[in-house]
Amino acid sequence: MIAFGPVPSRRLGRSLGVNNIPDKVCSYACVYCQIGRTLRMEVKRRAFYEPERIFEEVSRKVQEAERSGERIDYVTFVPDGEPTLDVNLGREAEMLKGLGVPLAVLTNSSLIWREDVRNELLWFDFVSLKLDAVTDPMWRRIDRPHKSLGLDRILEGMLEFRDEFDGTLVTETMLINIPYNGELERIADFLAQLRPDRAYIAIPTRPPAERWVEPASEELINLAYQLFSEKLGESRVEYLIGYEGNAFASTGNIEEDILSITAVHPMREEALRELLRRSNADWSRVEKLLREGKLIELEYRGKRFYMRALPSRRKP
Repeated sequence: MIAFGPVPSRRLGRSLGVNNIPDKVCSYACVYCQIGRTLRMEVKRRAFYEPERIFEEVSRKVQEAERSGERIDYVTFVPDGEPTLDVNLGREAEMLKGLGVPLAVLTNSSLIWREDVRNELLWFDFVSLKLDAVTDPMWRRIDRPHKSLGLDRILEGMLEFRDEFDGTLVTETMLINIPYNGELERIADFLAQLRPDRAYIAIPTRPPAERWVEPASEELINLAYQLFSEKLGESRVEYLIGYEGNAFASTGNIEEDILSITAVHPMREEALRELLRRSNADWSRVEKLLREGKLIELEYRGKRFYMRALPSRRKP
């Protein structure tokens, strides 16, 4: 299925997906990939589907959504492989622009060192770049790239694209259960150069390609959040850890509000106390969530933070 949805997305609202790459052709074989192991490792761009077919299928889906009163906020290229391997990506984006719906693409960044890829990505309104590591050994350990690729060229390409692109640029960093040994600090330094509109911190939420892979600990996720926030500001860093619900929306239930907000980013103790005060609730609500294993308490530089617990670590 080339066009699917629309589906809810916290990043993109109501997103109509475009699968422009067959399962699973990719330039990486990430250990955490939740689609499964890469079937064909490729870096040479080629045609997969006729652009006209992609346009027709997406156009039909958009018309169906309009007839049924469904909102579509973005048409998003989020395929079973790496979207920039499609040599027709720019042509497809140009055609889809005519539908009047903003375009988004989620890429692993592996081909952004190429000028033609950067030029084609300029057609999009929203571009998400993978940034799992900035040192070669860690990059190879996590993303397991095609042997012809070089990380330095990729990072340089990302910085060049930032200077060329005037849409919304975000990054996504997947954290898993390995020692990072200063890598998070180095990623934060690179983010300061890249200046994304938002830096997302993610964990695997479905079975990964390699069975040994598990989500990083809450402590590591919180450390990444703090380090990235110091470089970009808190408003530009968020979690993507697979929780349902409307972050920041008031539900009328203070416990649900706390869990919703702390699923997106940790709350300082003083901010949490102020939220309770405005809701005419007391600290016993927090203590209850801590006892139930739904919330955890963390410390960073002498300050207390509260984060929603990961599902795999909640008490039964």
